[in-house]
Amino acid sequence: MDTDRDATLHAVSTAVLAVTRHLSVHEVLQVIVRAAAQLLDARYAALGVPDDEGSFAEFVVEGVSDEEWRRIGPLPRQHGLLALMLHDDRVQRLPDVRRAPEFEGWPAAHPVLKDFLGVPIKDGTETLGIIFLANRRTPGGFTAADEELLTLFAAHAAIAMTNARLYERNRELTVIEERARLARELHDAVAQKLFSLRLTAAAALSAADPRAELERVQTLAKEALAELREVIFELRPAELEGDGLAESLRKHVRVLDRAWGSGRGRRPRVRFEGDDVAFSGEVEAVAYRVAQEALYNALRHGDPLEVTVRLTAGLLEIRDDGTGFDVGAGSRDGLGLASMRERAESIGGRLTIDSSAAGTVVRLEVPA
Repeated sequence: MDTDRDATLHAVSTAVLAVTRHLSVHEVLQVIVRAAAQLLDARYAALGVPDDEGSFAEFVVEGVSDEEWRRIGPLPRQHGLLALMLHDDRVQRLPDVRRAPEFEGWPAAHPVLKDFLGVPIKDGTETLGIIFLANRRTPGGFTAADEELLTLFAAHAAIAMTNARLYERNRELTVIEERARLARELHDAVAQKLFSLRLTAAAALSAADPRAELERVQTLAKEALAELREVIFELRPAELEGDGLAESLRKHVRVLDRAWGSGRGRRPRVRFEGDDVAFSGEVEAVAYRVAQEALYNALRHGDPLEVTVRLTAGLLEIRDDGTGFDVGAGSRDGLGLASMRERAESIGGRLTIDSSAAGTVVRLEVPA
């Protein structure tokens, strides 16, 4: 029995460390919940991470089938016993949860719960979420030893969530850092070629027979274009290699939807719609960067309630219902808009931006 417990605890530790390898946080939490249910011999287990709207940003379960979950309905709200665990540091160990005064509002299709063990997930004084088990298979309900083990699981879950938050913030910083790196690369690798191109073109204008200079202009232009494309390909995000454009955008949007709006009066909804379309590696990298820039601009400057990223064959669209801006005046991060246009042109694409008081639409049309 001790060997089984040691093996399970080792599996949970591995799951938490997996966050640093950029695995899905949802998957990590699911592993923790599954291991907790197995170790404490519980039929049901769940882990909830609250959002700012009275519901849950993450809610993973064990012991409930997909069909049962569909019958239960939407994610639970922060009420009754769930709210108590979110706002009270005490562990809830109950012989029959149905007799608790706070037991209310459970859907009719929800499995019948009896013995219950719930623990808040804490990071210092902040409550990150809750983890709870129900219906222990071994007779007698949950014990003090079970309570101690689940508290350990909650500590592991807190580490996973804290690391995930740091990772999400790091993603935003990476966008800024790579923009700076792109500027440096363009300056070092391409600027000299463009300077030589300008001098050669000037010489051709004054030459009696400009054919040699014009041939040199053509050669320099080809070399500059090749180096520019090489820079863009080198900046191809690592996640595109394994996931492709559509899945990478889904993950990025999911991160923004969870992370953006913390501490703000309004929390925008960010969502993705689209198909798993196939583009070349160069086109995928440009489309991904354009989406990142457009999303950042919308969330940072537009104060929207909803932002939608839509991907279809030959078209990427980022639409928001924010305050809009004067495209011609460049009032919203002119350098970012110029960067998006330059990226589009580098792959033979076309970028259009329409903005009004009703919101902004950024469209990138790309070659097939």
